[in-house]
Amino acid sequence: MSQSDTNKVVISGVGVISALGVGIDPLWEAMLEGRTGLKRIERFDPSGFSSQVAGELAEEEFKVRKIVPKSHRKATKVMCRDTELAVGAAAQAVENAGITTAGTSDDPPTIDPSRIGCHIGAGLISAEVNELGAALVTSKNADGSFDLAHWGSEGMQNLSPLWLLKYLPNMLACHVTIVHDCRGPSNTITCCEASSGLSIAESRRVIQRGDADACLSGGAEDRVNPLALYRQHCTDRLAETDGSGDITKIIQPFSKDSNGTLIGEGGGILLIESENSCNSRSGSPWCTIDGIGCRQSFTETPLDADPVALTSAINKAMCEANCKPSDIDLIVPLGSGIPKIDAVEVVGLTSVFGETLHNIPTITTIPYTGNCMAGNGAICIGVAAKAMKEQTIPARLGSDITAGIHAEKCDSKETQINNVLVVTPSEGGQCVAIILGRITS
Repeated sequence: MSQSDTNKVVISGVGVISALGVGIDPLWEAMLEGRTGLKRIERFDPSGFSSQVAGELAEEEFKVRKIVPKSHRKATKVMCRDTELAVGAAAQAVENAGITTAGTSDDPPTIDPSRIGCHIGAGLISAEVNELGAALVTSKNADGSFDLAHWGSEGMQNLSPLWLLKYLPNMLACHVTIVHDCRGPSNTITCCEASSGLSIAESRRVIQRGDADACLSGGAEDRVNPLALYRQHCTDRLAETDGSGDITKIIQPFSKDSNGTLIGEGGGILLIESENSCNSRSGSPWCTIDGIGCRQSFTETPLDADPVALTSAINKAMCEANCKPSDIDLIVPLGSGIPKIDAVEVVGLTSVFGETLHNIPTITTIPYTGNCMAGNGAICIGVAAKAMKEQTIPARLGSDITAGIHAEKCDSKETQINNVLVVTPSEGGQCVAIILGRITS
């Protein structure tokens, strides 16, 4: 369904939480200065891992109990870190959009709660090691081995009765909808890096078919956890580093010298709204969502990306947006620094843009935040919207030389940006492409 056939959908509020702080502005300022949020992990001892650096948010910078209303503070006891990040980003989006909800004020809500939906991407949430370990240790045999039978019959009874409620993926959307009293359509999407983009696609469909006027949409994930780090370690995708040397050069998207990515915690929640709704409340939209394409790859393993699926997703988004390759002023790729995935992105983009790909500047966020997986796409879209609003491309970190794409290290610069392509292949094989358009009036 093209924008010309229905009510336009806009991004009217941006909320981002990353290693660089709470809100889009701390991240944006750091990107203008070329200042990364990556550092050696402090939350736990990472010395047993070959990859010891991550995008970790300082504990003192973010306390979810200070964000939620008093009536919801007891519920923070059953929030995992992923949920806390989503709740914090949603609060930022609501504040940024200038609307009132049950989570911000006792005043009447700006938008009818029955007309606000919620679609949030989530990952495979990792349990807190201390919490799980305290129960696991009760099922140890005398020789130190683990007794699985005892764990199944008795050991797991030592977990808190509400333990599972912390780690269900839909808890991110659950708590956000309760805090802000969102009574419209709600869903959770778990498709790795593509989760945020696919959630935004669902929110757009819900608004276009008339089932909501606005949706809180995006994703969040915390990978700074021993279990999450171990899972990524097993995929051979992480850069080996003990945190010494120049951290800004560890992740080198699209470089022949790249040797992997790094994990991060964070995400973004955006207020996706119909243009009519935004105008009726005198809102200030950041940009329009003009086209979205979603595809699934057919590679032998989901860890491999598929250039055909990527190209197809981009072409679908451009068809919906009624734009040509020459209309795209800026590209925000995944840019993970994983050689195999970077190479596929270049092939897929080249299939669409040909030789002109070298001339289209890019924004790469992972060298600043680490790969926040389910939250990564929303961070990219939030930064893309900010770049369009400021008519500025932030500095890029990484290599001085990149192959086939305009993504080499550079300083920030002002330029005209009317259309931005955000494209994300994922670890699960899903691909999503989104085209954002500039608000000119």
